[in-house]
Amino acid sequence: MPDVFNSRSPNDAARRWVVCLCADWCGTCRDYRPVFDQVAAEHPGTSFIWLDIEDEAQAALVGELDIETFPTLLIADGARLRFAGPLLPHAGTLSRLLGALDKDSAVVTAADPALNALVQTLHQQISSG
Repeated sequence: MPDVFNSRSPNDAARRWVVCLCADWCGTCRDYRPVFDQVAAEHPGTSFIWLDIEDEAQAALVGELDIETFPTLLIADGARLRFAGPLLPHAGTLSRLLGALDKDSAVVTAADPALNALVQTLHQQISSG
């Protein structure tokens, strides 16, 4: 399982989780890690997952999903994808996005089957603790 922050019990699997898809070789990702951790500390009701897609064990979760821009974030409420895409690596940007998602109940339908598969896989991992 990837690096998980703010871990919850499996009963809370329907709640929000944020995944940062990154690569260790990416300087922007390395710089973003403390910012991501800071936002995680400010949102204790949300699971934050740092997933290095080039780490052999974690890459298996990503499957065929092609990440073109780092960092790329996935945000879901349980198994419902709410956001998927690159995001400026600033704490304020992520915090504003989370706030906007709190106010909007829209669910994203991903056209990429690999993205849908990743969301379902991560939801199952989070649900199983």
